[in-house]
Amino acid sequence: MASSTSASGASVGTILVTGGAGYIGSHVAKALSNDGRDLVIYDNLSTGHRGAARWGDLVIDDVHNVARLRDVMRAHHTTAVLHFAASLLVGESVKDPIGYYRNNVGGALAVLEAMAGEGVGRFVFSSTAAVYGEPKTAPITEDQPVHPINAYGETKLAVERALPHFERAYGIRAVALRYFNAAGADPEGELGEEHRTEVHLIPRAIEAALGGPPLQVFGTDYDTPDGTCLRDYIHVSDLADAHLRALTRLEGGGASDVFNLGTGKPFSVQDVISAVERVSGLRVPAVRAPRRDGDPAVLFGSSERSRRELGWTPKHVQLDEMVGTAWAWRQSHPHGYPSEAGR
Repeated sequence: MASSTSASGASVGTILVTGGAGYIGSHVAKALSNDGRDLVIYDNLSTGHRGAARWGDLVIDDVHNVARLRDVMRAHHTTAVLHFAASLLVGESVKDPIGYYRNNVGGALAVLEAMAGEGVGRFVFSSTAAVYGEPKTAPITEDQPVHPINAYGETKLAVERALPHFERAYGIRAVALRYFNAAGADPEGELGEEHRTEVHLIPRAIEAALGGPPLQVFGTDYDTPDGTCLRDYIHVSDLADAHLRALTRLEGGGASDVFNLGTGKPFSVQDVISAVERVSGLRVPAVRAPRRDGDPAVLFGSSERSRRELGWTPKHVQLDEMVGTAWAWRQSHPHGYPSEAGR
């Protein structure tokens, strides 16, 4: 498998998607496949799913295994890496910073080491708006100061700060995508969100509506209109499109850069609860809970740079639409992906 031709007609090599069996990575893998790309999914399935790795070859291994990464890159003539293999829970990162630095920083550096060794020069990095910490103004732009308030944000920022050094030394150009809260599911119903312990708000609210444990609302006394946190929700299919555009930028010789990905319109926890109730026709039982460490009150951003330089415009911007795709996925996959041996 030496090369493929994208929908744009450009001849490109094989794309390695680390963490490509996870929630966001699998949606990106589908977008790549739909664009005519050859790809390889590299995932240890610790949180990913075989059933989500439907596009491209699946290699089951850990991203810390530099030798295996190099073997895979060499065998598949890899020309770019999209990196999603990381831990992503803010609260967990506060309790386990060692694990987060080991997995998020150590894993990314292992991938970059393998790329340097094999001469792979394009890297799209899954970063986060958590690098901004408690923003002083909103919407957040890419040139605002970065002051993470949790280990998750710090680990992502550490990788971002390493990227210019890898470009100078090894010629690896990189685009870091700082996205806000991923939401929803594949509108075609082939992919969705399933975590063993679900902490994301929309699927938790859906589960509560379906008779699961009441939804815990972490903090109702923030300085926001209804007292609950405000977040910028971005549909996972729009995230996938942005990653494809970032890759195309690098393939066209574009410079390294960092981009926000969001709609620029914040919704509160209560807004999400109301949307789930509208979409499902069910009540969402909710209980107040203390604030979580490391949670800022407001996070929403400007994506003007992404729109201008990547030509990216989110298509699924209505909260009810995002919730609707998540609800449809839950209805069609009440137990998530089929049980998988080897997970």
